[in-house]
Amino acid sequence: MSAPQAIELSASAMSSRGGTRETPWIAALIAAVLGGLVLPPLWFLLEGSLAVADGAKVTRFGLDHFVSVLQSRGFLGSSVNSLLFAAGSAVLALAIGWVMAWIVERTNTPLKSLGYLTAIISLGTPYILYVSAWLLFLGKVGPVNQLFRSMSGVPGLLVNVYSLPGMILIEGFLWSPLAFLLAGATLRQFNPELEEAARVAGGSVFATIRRITLRLSLPAILTLAMLVFIRAIEAFEVPALVGLPGRINVLTTDIYGNMTATVPPDLGSASALSVLMLLIVFLLLAIHGRLARHADRYATVTGRGFRPRPFDLGWRRYIAASLLVVNFLLLIVVPMAMLIWASLLPFYQPISIAALKLMTLDNYRAVLASDLGLVANTLVVAIVTATVVMSLTFVAAWLAVRRVAGGPTIERLATVPLVFPGLVLGVAVMQLALNIPLPIYGTLGILIWAFVINYLPYGMRYAGAGMLQIHRELEEAAAICGASALDRLRRVVAPLLAPALLGGWLFIFLMAARVLSLPVLLAGPRSQTMAVAMFDLWVNGQGVEFAALGLLWTMLMTAIAVVFYLVVRRSGVGSFGQA
Repeated sequence: MSAPQAIELSASAMSSRGGTRETPWIAALIAAVLGGLVLPPLWFLLEGSLAVADGAKVTRFGLDHFVSVLQSRGFLGSSVNSLLFAAGSAVLALAIGWVMAWIVERTNTPLKSLGYLTAIISLGTPYILYVSAWLLFLGKVGPVNQLFRSMSGVPGLLVNVYSLPGMILIEGFLWSPLAFLLAGATLRQFNPELEEAARVAGGSVFATIRRITLRLSLPAILTLAMLVFIRAIEAFEVPALVGLPGRINVLTTDIYGNMTATVPPDLGSASALSVLMLLIVFLLLAIHGRLARHADRYATVTGRGFRPRPFDLGWRRYIAASLLVVNFLLLIVVPMAMLIWASLLPFYQPISIAALKLMTLDNYRAVLASDLGLVANTLVVAIVTATVVMSLTFVAAWLAVRRVAGGPTIERLATVPLVFPGLVLGVAVMQLALNIPLPIYGTLGILIWAFVINYLPYGMRYAGAGMLQIHRELEEAAAICGASALDRLRRVVAPLLAPALLGGWLFIFLMAARVLSLPVLLAGPRSQTMAVAMFDLWVNGQGVEFAALGLLWTMLMTAIAVVFYLVVRRSGVGSFGQA
């Protein structure tokens, strides 16, 4: 008998004697925790969509709310607007992100670091801050329309940002850094030999891209486009800040309107519309999964001879570098410059020489002297969320990857929240809070519960990717030495998985600290997060205070994003934007 066979038999013997006897209990416990987190909000959302009430008392269950939503005059228009908005945003984000990723990952262009710098700063910038900055830049009194009027003498607008094209433009810019990160992960592993063969055969740069690179990248491009499309369908910040003032409704703003426009809130219609959105997102995710499953048909990395080499652009590399500079200016410098301008004024006014005399640091002094409760709330929610999610998914990923009994069920429970748009999950958790005898509505506890549900799939992605790189032989060796399942998790798996867990923790922390759509319906007067506070400042017309607060918060989040980038790059687990 060979040594490997002896080791395998010994490991099997250890397992049969109880080396893994704890595993079924661990699996049952994790499944119970995940089920207790994920399933009750879904149940109460479905119940709320079917419950027909007479005042505060539920009298019967039926499809009345669904009929009311489907027969309403605005439903069809909102649905069409949502689809057009999502499709346009996905195309624009993918076009920008893929081109930037190809330049950075596949060419010898200088200034490549600008691509990653743009993505890092974007990760640290709250969505609402980014959207508001573009409204200041492209608004009626923004520098674009101001310059147009001064040069043409025409009193009209060059750009009407409060329109569907304006929404698509801002949302596309918003998602292009993520598209860059995800496309970069694909192009980084692309075998350049086929491109080089095309060049030897006389193909030009653009012909090679069109006939080789794009065709072989088609599954990744379609998968990424579907991902951005789904996220745009779920988006709230741009529809709320740009669409509502422009009277352009989408499904998410309809849900928000049902919850805020009437007293008491129309929970039945909001729940029914949320369920319809769940069905749409579920269908889109099924298409996304089907596209991802067939990606291996286009695989180009085979064998040990693969070694990625940059594509020599010759003199064109300076044109490519200029595109990186323009991308950095458009996505980072311009929005930040507008926010800095607004933050230094006692009240907002267009850019002019006369306004320079009014500049002051009073807004920053006011922010720094204000109550730190917002900062504490946001940090508590983000830290606890990231810690709980990565702790649960650490064990869940181990059970799923090792194919333990119950592992597939655990994996499904952890990925179910992918179908929940942020605003829909807010409605579902609100229904839960109103139907259980615990005073948790409007507290940090309900926010943390909702955030944990929302980010379980992302934690599973990071932990699962790391687990796939840890061979089971290491655990088998520990089992031979008498280590229990818990000992193997603590002393073998956890140290090896630490880089992936830390990368996932930082990613979830950043996302939880910047998102608005989830806490906007759940935060109470004493449990507001930074994103909700900035939303209230902007809606109330306090743009200068909003800009100062947002810039200071962005500086802190960007510093954390830099740590995230360095940790993930050094660990070599996954990619910078794998989630």
